[in-house]
Amino acid sequence: MKAYLTKWVPPRADFLQTITDEEKALFQQHGDWQTELRKTRQIVAHGPVADPAGPYGVALWEIEDDADIAALTAQDPIVKAGVGHYEHFPMMQLLTRD
Repeated sequence: MKAYLTKWVPPRADFLQTITDEEKALFQQHGDWQTELRKTRQIVAHGPVADPAGPYGVALWEIEDDADIAALTAQDPIVKAGVGHYEHFPMMQLLTRD
C-alpha cells in the first residue's frame, strides 16, 4: 500500500467568500465523492484547512501499490469541471488509530 497527503487548491484565495452557485454544487459533489472514497477506505481522512492565507482541502490516502494518485484525484467532480487542482505528496508512512 502507498500513502499520500493531497492538497486541493481552490482557483482563488477568496474562493469561499466568492463561491458561485455552480461552484457550490460542484463543492457538494466533491465532498460526496470524498466521502464515498472514505467508505471504501481509499481516503483515511479529509477536510478543509482554515489557513489565513486562503483555505484549501487536505486528504490522507492509502491506495494499492499499482494505483495512480493523480489519476484518482483527476476523477474528483470539482477538478473535472476545472475548479481548482490537486497537489500530491507521498508519505513515507501513514500511522492510524487502531
